[in-house]
Amino acid sequence: MKEKLAIIVNPVSGLGRQKKIEKILRENIDHELFDYSVLYTEYRHHGTELAREAAERGVDCVVAVGGDGSVNDVVQGLRGSDVRLGIIPAGSGNGLARTLRLPLVPALAVRVLNQRYPITIDTIDINGKWLSVNASGVGFDAYIARLMHAAKTRGLAAYTNLIVREYASYKNQDYTLTVDGRTFQRNAWLIAVANSQQYGNNLTVAPKAKLDDGLMDITILDRIPPDHLAITVPLAFTKLFDLSAHVEIMKAKELTIEGNLDKWCNIDGEGENIGKVIQFTMLPASLRLYGRDTKTPLRQLQPSLELIKSNILPK
Repeated sequence: MKEKLAIIVNPVSGLGRQKKIEKILRENIDHELFDYSVLYTEYRHHGTELAREAAERGVDCVVAVGGDGSVNDVVQGLRGSDVRLGIIPAGSGNGLARTLRLPLVPALAVRVLNQRYPITIDTIDINGKWLSVNASGVGFDAYIARLMHAAKTRGLAAYTNLIVREYASYKNQDYTLTVDGRTFQRNAWLIAVANSQQYGNNLTVAPKAKLDDGLMDITILDRIPPDHLAITVPLAFTKLFDLSAHVEIMKAKELTIEGNLDKWCNIDGEGENIGKVIQFTMLPASLRLYGRDTKTPLRQLQPSLELIKSNILPK
């Protein structure tokens, strides 16, 4: 029997790879395995509504086409269901997809979906209302996510410009952390709470994080002096961030952060106004999805160069 897929597309996500998704699906999906419908989001968090409705209709899998924010939207809608998640990366960062080693070319991502390779990963509950599957946190990353929330343009260039513009002016903040029952103080520039290893674009904030170990990785980052950036930044892109003197990383099942004065939290790349107190709780083995069977080399799934180019380039 064919599986029923609901494919949810964020038409404004990332780099525009998603704009030819219907053509990509027709030419790459295994039509003997899947029946599918394509749904487009029309406003913020519409993906959550569409995913919840699809789960209630009895689909087998909901596929998110977009970046980490789009994936997170779909995951919110799948909470409490046994419906699988699928991912066709089309954002500017694609942190979760990169950690899962999914290909970033949409045609290849669809062909990986054809493998129907089942895996189960953890999620992180935030204040009993939100879920995080990739990386969240408070401080500078939440501040940038807040600014991106109001920005007219998306993508890596817009994100990078904000970071460069705001870096010098953003100051450390005092936080009270309770980690698995132990309370202590930290003055920090950023506190990342990671299920996955990276924010996206291989910017690895938690190099030893695992998606299925039942533990969150808490990265506490002091503000990096400008003259240390040339040394520290490369560590984040080579999975050696924990070697920096400005970084402290610990693992936990539960975390409470108090002192979040601006009330904003970065949740998988999207800014949310949550409050001054934020509680993170691990939910082990809580999300079923289709990953990638890495025993099958991507070259065996490779479409033609012409098709790859047509899938990458937006209209």
